[in-house]
Amino acid sequence: MKQQAQHTPPFTEGINRVDGIMKVTGAAKYSAEYELPGMTYAVFAISNITKGTITSIDTKAAERAPGVLAVLTHLNAPKVPGYEAGKDPSKPPTTGGPLKFFVDNSVKYNGQPIAMVVADSFERATYAASLIKAQYNKQQHETDTEKNKFKAAAPKGGRNGGDYKRGTPDDWKAAAVKVEQEYVVPINVHNPMELSVTLAHWTADDKVTVYAKTQGVKSTQNAIAQAFKLPVENVQVTTKFVGGAFGNALRTWPHEIATVQAAKLVKRPVKTVLTRELQFNTVGYRPYTWQKVSMGASADGKLTGIIHEATAQTSSFEEFTEGTVNMTRFMYACPSVGTVYKITPLDVNTPTWMRGPGEATGAFALESAMDELADKLGIDPIELRIRNHADTDPENGKPFSSKNLKEAYEMGADKIGWSKRKLKPGTLTEDGWLIGYGMGTGVFGAGRGRATVKAALLDNGTLLIQTSVTDIGVGTGTAMTQIASEIFTGIPVKKIKFELGDSSLPPSPTQGGSTITSTVGGAVHDACTQLKEKFQQLIGNGGTDKPDYVKVLKEKNLPQLEVTVTSSGSTEMRNFSSYSYSVHFVKVKVHPKTGVVRVDNVVSVADSGHIVSPKTARSQIIGGAIGGIGMALMEEGIMDHRYGRYVNNNYADYHVPISADIPQIDALFVNKPDYRVNPMGAKGMGEIALIGMSAAVANAVYNATGKRIRELPITPDKLLS
Repeated sequence: MKQQAQHTPPFTEGINRVDGIMKVTGAAKYSAEYELPGMTYAVFAISNITKGTITSIDTKAAERAPGVLAVLTHLNAPKVPGYEAGKDPSKPPTTGGPLKFFVDNSVKYNGQPIAMVVADSFERATYAASLIKAQYNKQQHETDTEKNKFKAAAPKGGRNGGDYKRGTPDDWKAAAVKVEQEYVVPINVHNPMELSVTLAHWTADDKVTVYAKTQGVKSTQNAIAQAFKLPVENVQVTTKFVGGAFGNALRTWPHEIATVQAAKLVKRPVKTVLTRELQFNTVGYRPYTWQKVSMGASADGKLTGIIHEATAQTSSFEEFTEGTVNMTRFMYACPSVGTVYKITPLDVNTPTWMRGPGEATGAFALESAMDELADKLGIDPIELRIRNHADTDPENGKPFSSKNLKEAYEMGADKIGWSKRKLKPGTLTEDGWLIGYGMGTGVFGAGRGRATVKAALLDNGTLLIQTSVTDIGVGTGTAMTQIASEIFTGIPVKKIKFELGDSSLPPSPTQGGSTITSTVGGAVHDACTQLKEKFQQLIGNGGTDKPDYVKVLKEKNLPQLEVTVTSSGSTEMRNFSSYSYSVHFVKVKVHPKTGVVRVDNVVSVADSGHIVSPKTARSQIIGGAIGGIGMALMEEGIMDHRYGRYVNNNYADYHVPISADIPQIDALFVNKPDYRVNPMGAKGMGEIALIGMSAAVANAVYNATGKRIRELPITPDKLLS
């Protein structure tokens, strides 16, 4: 890639959200809001055991209920061509892969769908599903990660498999100052406002249209095409708006395939909207993870050795892994580091990626341990991090494409008033409340994938940009419009139209992993640049800096001028390590008699390259900070292990932050471009907005109280015990 001019773009407020008015007025159409002629509705009946087999299932009452068109079970469900058929129908057709509904009589977890009722109304389908009765051969189950953590084993494969070692990690034992502690992150469940939705309609025997809540219309299109052995172009997937996802729509789940299956059977459109209870049981979660960090440093605060161990849960039928320990390998300049990552299969549904996947869990342990080490050394936590700042990547020896972490530390510390923090915990008070300050660092890979974008100048003055990417609420359309407007400065923002969320459009990757602004934005930049060059060739060298696009196209008798561009990152990036960084600063108040924790102030600083869309970037940082507060103080999926069943699978009992829990949040940006990553100089932000935040809260609580809570969430009972 040709090196771009090294200058810092002006930092402006940016444009308003291009879809903002549609969302606040109700004009935005979410997947559940589509209505088709002959619509039917599907509801699942679920298992009430955790492990075993179905010995009989009585669906007669459900089939006779008013409005019921079909009841699907493992006994009568039509075959899905892409599913392998086992010789013994009582055994799973495949092992080590995703769960498939209605292929056998096995029960893998409590709440697993065992039947699907299709009726002419949602209410009738719900009633009919309640009439289904099943008998089981119940088997002993296990759902407790804590009890089974020492039975865990290394993953069989994947990029998170295998232990890591450099130097002599056990050097920490001989250090002048050392820390050895265990940390626990419980189950965190995606609880977006929008429930998971699939609406399927077969328009021909070999063609299906699907409206779905998905973070990637192309990945959903491919999954359905593979399952039903269809040409990819015969599967149309549309997702125009998403009401929050946080990772639960990153893959195609079995309930989505079952909906397409049911629509094929009844020959009418079928809509499935999961209940809140099924959101807990069907679309993944952040897995319960036990961690142990052993860390040593010299008397002057230089790290000598770190060992980071982690054990997380997965399902009995599918191996899920994430990068929990990976941050420890490169975050600090430590000569000796070892990481160990294991998983334990349980009788639960498969976890999945949740915002800050792996790194959010790992950062809680690593950044808490760094705070504990700073406390033992008697030095400021920021100073400890600066003394161990990695100027090059310790894991591979490569230079960083850019890194402005020290500047981020300084910006955040100044803004929150870090100088008020006391080294000795429990010594600062305000109005009878204990006051504490804490901080935590976040990091996530900053890459650029492959995307295709079509850009067209229309003879009515519109700049039309098309690609299939989904916007899960982060403001992708706004950011892409901003990028296009900075290239076509003569076209008003209101005349730039960005079309997305449609599998028939040019391919883009799934939205996740903080790559979309870099990947799709880079493709938008390249497409608009080529389109502008094509227009310049059209008018010749005599053109002006601000041409009349409409006039020229009409004079040339062209209804439109267009280009389609596929672009991706440069090979130059192989020579660099590229990450986005965040530093979260938190001030908390803790009531000494009740143990109530109030987050009083938050300052989050992002070192994520050039800020393309400042307004949506602030939203990202604020949203991530709120998620981190929830992770630290409230969120916990609680399972009664006697029954293998959630006891708080609802909004009333699974606590998330509400407006009263959220303080002033300041979002600051270093805003220094990294042109090695993409031509805008931008790096990802969505993940780092949350990574490190839970540790910052925990560290602030310790600074306020002198009590270290190492098992999230931090609740009053733990502080008072």
